[in-house]
Amino acid sequence: MNLRILTLALALSSGALTASYAQHKVSQQTSAESQLQQDFLRKKKAFPRGDLFRIFDSSLTPEERSALTFLYSYMPTNDLIDRDGGYFLENVRSSLQARQEMPWGKVVPEREWRHFVLPIRVNNEALDASRPFLYNALKDRVKGLTLEQAVLEVNHWCHEHVVYTPSDSRTSSPLATLRTAYGRCGEESTLLVAALRAVGIPARQVYTPRWAHTDDNHAWVEAWINGKWAFLGACEPEPVLNLAWFNAPVSRAMLVHTKAFGRYNGPEEIIGRTPTYTEINVIDNYAHTGRVDVRVVDAAGRPLVGVPVEFKVYNYGEFYTVATKTTDAKGSTFLTAGQGDMLVYASKPDTKGTYRFGFEKVTFGKDKQVRLQLKYSPTDKINEDLLITPPREDAKYPEVSDAQRAENNRRMALEDSIRGRYVATFLDKQFEGLDARGNWKAVRTFVEESKDQEAAKSLLRAISAKDLRDVPLEVLRDHLDNTEPLPQFASDKELSMRYIFNPRVANEPLVPYKKYFRETVPADLQRSFKSSLEALRQWCQKEISLDKDYNPLDYPVEPIGVWKARKADSYSRGIFFVSMARAMGWPARIDGVTGKVQAYLDGRWQDILLDVARPAVAAPQGTLRLSYQDNGIIDNPKYYYQFTISQFDKKGQLQKLSYDEGDNGLEQGTSWAKTFKDGAPMDAGHYMLVTGSRLASGSVLVNMRSFDIRPGKTTDEELVMRRDTTAVAVLGSFDAENRFAYLGEAKDLTKAEQFVSPEEKEQSVLTTTGRGYYILGVLGAGEEPTNHALKDIIAERETFDHWDRSLVLLFKDKTSQSRYRPEDFVGLPTKTVFGRDESGKILSELVTSLKLRGGNLPVFIIADTFNRVVFYSQGYTIGLGRQLHQVITALEKEQCTTPTQTCTIP
Repeated sequence: MNLRILTLALALSSGALTASYAQHKVSQQTSAESQLQQDFLRKKKAFPRGDLFRIFDSSLTPEERSALTFLYSYMPTNDLIDRDGGYFLENVRSSLQARQEMPWGKVVPEREWRHFVLPIRVNNEALDASRPFLYNALKDRVKGLTLEQAVLEVNHWCHEHVVYTPSDSRTSSPLATLRTAYGRCGEESTLLVAALRAVGIPARQVYTPRWAHTDDNHAWVEAWINGKWAFLGACEPEPVLNLAWFNAPVSRAMLVHTKAFGRYNGPEEIIGRTPTYTEINVIDNYAHTGRVDVRVVDAAGRPLVGVPVEFKVYNYGEFYTVATKTTDAKGSTFLTAGQGDMLVYASKPDTKGTYRFGFEKVTFGKDKQVRLQLKYSPTDKINEDLLITPPREDAKYPEVSDAQRAENNRRMALEDSIRGRYVATFLDKQFEGLDARGNWKAVRTFVEESKDQEAAKSLLRAISAKDLRDVPLEVLRDHLDNTEPLPQFASDKELSMRYIFNPRVANEPLVPYKKYFRETVPADLQRSFKSSLEALRQWCQKEISLDKDYNPLDYPVEPIGVWKARKADSYSRGIFFVSMARAMGWPARIDGVTGKVQAYLDGRWQDILLDVARPAVAAPQGTLRLSYQDNGIIDNPKYYYQFTISQFDKKGQLQKLSYDEGDNGLEQGTSWAKTFKDGAPMDAGHYMLVTGSRLASGSVLVNMRSFDIRPGKTTDEELVMRRDTTAVAVLGSFDAENRFAYLGEAKDLTKAEQFVSPEEKEQSVLTTTGRGYYILGVLGAGEEPTNHALKDIIAERETFDHWDRSLVLLFKDKTSQSRYRPEDFVGLPTKTVFGRDESGKILSELVTSLKLRGGNLPVFIIADTFNRVVFYSQGYTIGLGRQLHQVITALEKEQCTTPTQTCTIP
């Protein structure tokens, strides 16, 4: 074949391939559209009441109709029921406007636009009018920028308005977060995703469900830039993308994932699909990974089909499920995860309704295949010790020039000042001793205009701290003015205020529903509900059909929405029952420990069984009494931090019991001595007790043991906190003669302006602390890891005050010092002093001596004035206060407070 013929043949072949590829793409698009229409019709058929799809009878452009069809096909039930079509049409039009006006609108593919721009919802936040607002606020700010520059700029705008602070797990809406001027990571990332999507940039909230090397979790943001996803810390701007304080922690993550509404078919590994979303695994973007194939078999070794397999990470005293996958026809499934340890767990009820379960520890990156046998029954007693090891750290950092860093610092300081001026407009940040932040006007108006101001104040004290910051005025008025406790409860003011007047039931959006129910519920039905909660229970069973498909994440449907649609998931039905009961004057709640729907009847809380024919009953209970012997380090273990208890449900799945104290999101659990030492009431059933001792390396010494609670009986079990008895030598050195700029004692520095002192002087660590042990920390002020660390230290103040040694906290420079807000960290140990590492020598020496990663703050050490370091921590470490507590206790137990002795540190 000559060259000319060969060239012609190749051209024809290339054209055929191109045409074939184009036909394939068209075929794919046609198939996707066909599937979309099927999903839409299926959804419409599932919700026949309430005229929920009437927006499609409006005059719509083809683009609007297509976008609305996608949203309605895959939005969760609460959005479908609680928001009308006009709301979604307004958001669709705003999205189409951004697509038309923003320079990158034409380059964003349809797949990324539909799944990561069009959806309004990000997390479990209340939907608000943020999209048009954010578009108008940001469109001029990002015009003329590249896509990458725009992403960075939007994050600066977010930091200008919001800074990190911990709180409970309910996610505030973007506009509520802006009004408050701070939020936890889930709220900051929800805001940033909403802002990026508002200007047409594909964005998604990604998160590690739980860290492996420390407690807690974290959420951040990925943005799509010219075909690739890049990450950034929300409201924590850096000079470049793929850089955040969590580069090091996320390299130790076991799983990072996100959810995309709809049938997403991108390049990522799919963890699971539901009728509303696709869950995808993005751990490969952050860490070294391994794949483990799991084959589930019964007691006889036969493969089991359709069994949910839970992949669990140890975190907060429990094995927390981070992914669930179902076995195929061969009884197999798989997961890709970071190269560390997980517990793989599965259970299956047999034909008689008795479940069998099994679990195995697996190491990703080492184990390739695991055989998981369901060999245990509820009568089997488990008592097993495990060592759980997280992945090793191997962080990657992009290059940042000194000029880029300096400019970013300048902008962040300016943004802090802008936000500070806004926060200064709050009414001294408090009203009646309640910190309502940007919601102070609503709170003040509510009290001042109420006929019964004392009752108004009591209601404000009954709601949560976060509710105080974002509850609308009309909600407060509705629940105060339209609530009338039944006569038998009217005299019990505390019971009435917490469980009848209170608008908060669980994590649902707060709405003014009581006047609506009073005016809408037929009078005869109201009389029936007021005379008997059994009538309400039966009405819920008869009238509310269960939605088992379209709300897999249990996003709560508002009570009015349930009334109108007569359809809800079981969780939302429970919230509705409690809300209606309170509207009728009955005390009702969802129990914080078990999650059960309950009402206060005959002087006690009784379960309301909405899924069975029986009326309200008190579940048979026994008592759990835990004995504990001090292990030399921990004298009173804390729930969540060191142990948890979970009950096996009817399917053999573990449901953790909650014993919360406080609502700041740091999982403030009860203690062993307070709740379990003398016995705690507990429903009869089969339980698993998990304890864990976290080591400095991030590994955990775990003990798992099962037990039974029998009606009317006391079960005695031992709480075992394992201890690492390995002697740990000196870990490094630090020269106590190092000098720093002394700023003052914490007790004298309660406001930022007090750090500006003409008496500022240099002095050595030794001069500051005197001879003996001390704690020194270099802070990344205003950054989430440092905020967590200081809150942890405050929680352990009693330990530090008893130890009576100095805690030296150093800012790395004046920029860092300017970002510290003393008013947010009231309660630091008595002997806390502040300073500044003026030359950077202290941090540099710590990095060199302890082989730390430069720039990853905070850094904390325990050292003595003989220059020996016996403990160190760097970066994001939840529970730092407890770790310091343990080392201090070890020093005291081993009589090592005299630094001439050799210390053994567990």
